[in-house]
Amino acid sequence: MTKTQTPRDPARRVRDVLGRLDGEQDIWVSTADAAGEPYLVPLSFLWDGTHLWLCTRIGNPTGRNLAAGGRARLALGHTRDVVLLDGEVTAFGPREVPVEVADAFHTKTGWDPRGSGPAYHWFRVRPTGVQAWLEEPELEGRDIMRDGAWVATP
Repeated sequence: MTKTQTPRDPARRVRDVLGRLDGEQDIWVSTADAAGEPYLVPLSFLWDGTHLWLCTRIGNPTGRNLAAGGRARLALGHTRDVVLLDGEVTAFGPREVPVEVADAFHTKTGWDPRGSGPAYHWFRVRPTGVQAWLEEPELEGRDIMRDGAWVATP
């Protein structure tokens, strides 16, 4: 770890995270079942400016956990440029997703789950907490969203 880097201020961190949410295509999704058994997978996502949208089969562990648990932890980046998002999950059946969301997801990812059959369900994640840091110098002040509100204006 380096100590020479000047930590970003909160507004810069928020801007950087929003840029990554707009630009990146995949995110790590961590869930747990009722017994607490964790499950971690990468999924494509759409950021609509307020929520992240995910789509996966309802019958796999992630789909079941997202639908039943109502919470998820999502992660972008590698170990030296981290973004962790905690959020509340709302499940949508294949025909319940707003058309504009499914169209935007298709445009961003190149995949249209609507053509993959009824097993694919949609999950809207409303971030309630976000942490972002670049290596050790930014551990202090890493909480850039608390209780669903950004700590600084981007």
